[in-house]
Amino acid sequence: MAGKQSAGLLLYRGRGENVEVLLGHMGGPFWAKKDAGAWSLPKGELDPDESPEEAARREFEEELGLPAPEGEYTGLGVVKQSGGKVVTAWAVEADLDPASVVPGTFSMEWPPRSGRQQEFPEVDRVAWFSLADAREKLVKGQVPFLDRLLALVSG
Repeated sequence: MAGKQSAGLLLYRGRGENVEVLLGHMGGPFWAKKDAGAWSLPKGELDPDESPEEAARREFEEELGLPAPEGEYTGLGVVKQSGGKVVTAWAVEADLDPASVVPGTFSMEWPPRSGRQQEFPEVDRVAWFSLADAREKLVKGQVPFLDRLLALVSG
């Protein structure tokens, strides 16, 4: 499969019109002043010889600092984002207090071409959103996961 492969978990709570999803606002200077289209489900790239579900659980813990929730994991399939990244996701019904999140960090050169490395949080905030609000917040390439989740919780 061309492009980088990522996997993630879409936590949800509630049913029907009351369903909410947990999203993280992407950390780092590029996303700092953006809101619409700057949120993502907790996800990350697969390590060599790692299954997508294993990567989704590991990345959840790395990004949010909490173990992946227990529960029934239901596949939401695959989407291809505009940059070519292929994302596989699972839905899991769970509740989580956003205040309990302790995000992991990443390093990058900042400011560009300065030669200085700085650390930034993987996600700088986490929140629950209705599906309607999540459609506005979520990276456009991940929006199909919301439709698949709605079909799952409405059926």
